[in-house]
Amino acid sequence: MLEVELLSKTECPLCDKAVAVLEELKRDIPFTLTIIDIYQDDQLLEEYQIMIPVVRIGTEEVDFGQISKEKVRKRLLERQETKKV
Repeated sequence: MLEVELLSKTECPLCDKAVAVLEELKRDIPFTLTIIDIYQDDQLLEEYQIMIPVVRIGTEEVDFGQISKEKVRKRLLERQETKKV
């Protein structure tokens, strides 16, 4: 199963929207979602502070800021096909 990470922080309206987008995508494409609070990891905080939210599939940063449902869907489907081969 695909693994998706959402780098997030508390009290972040864009992060809340990103969660909603990812939950909607999970209805059609199976994946596990892990939400990571960047304030719990100094390295993540330093690296992603102004980019939040960030969607990662594996080690690939797929999208950040205003998360595009279609962009994430496309990468999920591409990665799903690659796993089948």
